[in-house]
Amino acid sequence: MSFTSLGLSDAILKAISKQGYTEPTPIQQKAIPEVLKGRDVLASAQTGTGKTAGFTLPMLHKLSQHQTVKHRPIRALVLTPTRELAAQVQANIKTYSQFLNIRSTVIFGGVNQNPQIATLRRGVDILVATPGRLIDLENQKALSLSKVDFFVLDEADRMLDMGFLRDIERIMRLLPKNRQNLMFSATFSKEIKKLAHGILNSPVQVEATPENSTVESINQKVYRVAKGLKTGLIIKLILEGGWQQVLVFTRTKHGANKLCKKMVSAGISAAAIHGNKSQGARTKALAGFKSGEVQVMVATDIAARGLDIPLLPHVVNFELPNISEDYVHRIGRTGRAGASGVAISLVCGEERAYLKSIEKLVGLQLPVEIIEGFEPDPNAPSAPPKKKQRNTRSTRNRNGRNSHAGGQNRH
Repeated sequence: MSFTSLGLSDAILKAISKQGYTEPTPIQQKAIPEVLKGRDVLASAQTGTGKTAGFTLPMLHKLSQHQTVKHRPIRALVLTPTRELAAQVQANIKTYSQFLNIRSTVIFGGVNQNPQIATLRRGVDILVATPGRLIDLENQKALSLSKVDFFVLDEADRMLDMGFLRDIERIMRLLPKNRQNLMFSATFSKEIKKLAHGILNSPVQVEATPENSTVESINQKVYRVAKGLKTGLIIKLILEGGWQQVLVFTRTKHGANKLCKKMVSAGISAAAIHGNKSQGARTKALAGFKSGEVQVMVATDIAARGLDIPLLPHVVNFELPNISEDYVHRIGRTGRAGASGVAISLVCGEERAYLKSIEKLVGLQLPVEIIEGFEPDPNAPSAPPKKKQRNTRSTRNRNGRNSHAGGQNRH
């Protein structure tokens, strides 16, 4: 199948051709025709499957079919969980709308709101936004969602993970009832299906890959190692392997900073990316990593969600995630668009329970290696220590509205 057979306009096909693409990915083949028919769509797609173009291309086609009024009210809203993903979606929209009379912009927290407000006042057809900044600007009457007829909820599973449910519900009340809805998620959990029921009307369900599967082109490997020897092992692997572009995941922001400093001390160019970093620092780190100036990027899960890094060869789980599905999201950063990739996990004694859960989820027994000098601690506990129960108030603050007015900042 080629893009020309999907029924997209010549202006969009010209933009696609300019990017060098000729054949749509499986999720694009399944989603684009349904969107063009006007159907609501619930789509499951792993990272690297081309899902952004799966909704961007038909959205642009439909919007361009209707004459633009002078004021340009917001006619399409794309809601994303993080700043980085919002910026990437907007970049995709600009790329594919370059030969159309369509205006788009992106708004998110962590930066000055005044330029965003000025752009909105000049009128835009498509708005890409994170929930916190969208609600803030709507409260200030800087934007109206009353004319939206195309709504996209991207990375819906991560939205729920980040505690955005109440914000999503609030935003839904600002939208007109008569609209087309698209919802993209890496998984179809019970919570996602419940959310979809409240947003989508008689949706068609499309999947690009089996639920929670890992990409076949990724070579997955586990190194058993003592907890205190992990830093030395990852530095050894990077230096002796001559790895030039490595995305490393840690569980915490403090852990990311600490590991980054150790790598720099070992002569490895590294940068950390997480919610405590300013937007400028995050953008600079990502740009340096993509250009090759930064060899290693150390990231937390939510900060790295949606990062589009073409042909990324190595992903390392410095610490395994305690949510098994996050393993799939993490390693999905490599092995994209048909390229091969390597995903390595450094597993200490107390992470063995996490490893078993991951293997059960992906349906694979991951090969294990032990490197001399970096052996696991035989006396290490086989499970992580139990965390103390948070009190009700702190839990409510963590998930409540005020805790994430710019909720995408937290990780």
